[in-house]
Amino acid sequence: MMRYLSAFHTDKGLRKKYNQDSLLIQEANTASGTTLLAVLGDGLGGLQKGEIASATMVRAFSDWFQYQYPVLLKQGFTADGLCGSWSHLVSELHRKLTAYRKTYGWSLGTTVEAVLFYEKRYYVFHIGDCRVYQFYKKEGFLQQITKDQTYIQQEIDDGRMTPEEARKDPKRNVLLQCVGAGNDLAPDFIQGELIPGQGFLVCSDGFRHAISTEEIVEGMRLPYSYQEGLMGKQLEELTGRCRRRGEKDDITSIWIQVCR
Repeated sequence: MMRYLSAFHTDKGLRKKYNQDSLLIQEANTASGTTLLAVLGDGLGGLQKGEIASATMVRAFSDWFQYQYPVLLKQGFTADGLCGSWSHLVSELHRKLTAYRKTYGWSLGTTVEAVLFYEKRYYVFHIGDCRVYQFYKKEGFLQQITKDQTYIQQEIDDGRMTPEEARKDPKRNVLLQCVGAGNDLAPDFIQGELIPGQGFLVCSDGFRHAISTEEIVEGMRLPYSYQEGLMGKQLEELTGRCRRRGEKDDITSIWIQVCR
């Protein structure tokens, strides 16, 4: 059976008065072993009350894990059932935030990054431009699982922009998908097999602007056995490096390490 170590760090960056990121890590025991849920939401900085939107989203997933997930397990867990349950949850939140905007005149929006670890598989639900990476210590390899739902990623996919141009483009933070703003949602749902020793990094865009993939890899390659305290210190060090290089956005990271 799998077990998990977890750590996180969050910072409001150099510009914002409030941290608009919200996160959640919850763990439970089931008949099939330990299961863990990690969620990250980045409230839209350009919209009012972004911190309320991301916190509301995280609370919705926390309630889901406590009340609806056990029902899903009892009925017989399937990937389709999980995707449908999460899609319904986020659609309801999207409707409520949109209605709130119309009633009170505040624009509320948040990205969604939810990762569930159950039995020997992982499941990712993705809206926006936060990211999930897989990390393989032995190979020293960091693989991006999600694809940014942004204007510049669309330009890259269509061959109108290179990744180098995208890093400097002033529209790099323009989202195509956001809970609480825009039209109908089109979330990505990704799943895969878990391997002991595998690591997962869930991060907001502020965590990756000012540091390289190579620096993240080095930060996650602990010289000794994995411990949650050391994992947290490494995330704090990487966050500090982002701040020293002038990162103005919120900086949040979650590290989940898969163990046997």
